[in-house]
Amino acid sequence: MNQNLRSFTTVAFLEGISYILLLFIAMPLKYFFDAPLAVKYIGWAHGTLFIAYVVLLLICGIQYKWSFKRMTFYFVASLLPFLPFFVERKLKQEYSGTQVK
Repeated sequence: MNQNLRSFTTVAFLEGISYILLLFIAMPLKYFFDAPLAVKYIGWAHGTLFIAYVVLLLICGIQYKWSFKRMTFYFVASLLPFLPFFVERKLKQEYSGTQVK
């Protein structure tokens, strides 16, 4: 697995974690406990990771000649909780040549 793909899988994993933290920890803290700072910082981190995800998706899509359908699926996956983990796992399985358990 080359560096761009390794970076993409790492960012996909981190982006998934940041999205879950934002939705299930930071947002409830903001709206139920009047603590908006968690959204500020986790949201900032998530936004940065989302931009990195999209940029690396484009780089890897061009480098590996992924289809438009595949790239669209990976982009939509970044918008839904838990799907970035699927993307990360699928790419590791596909490009490492071994099954990830």
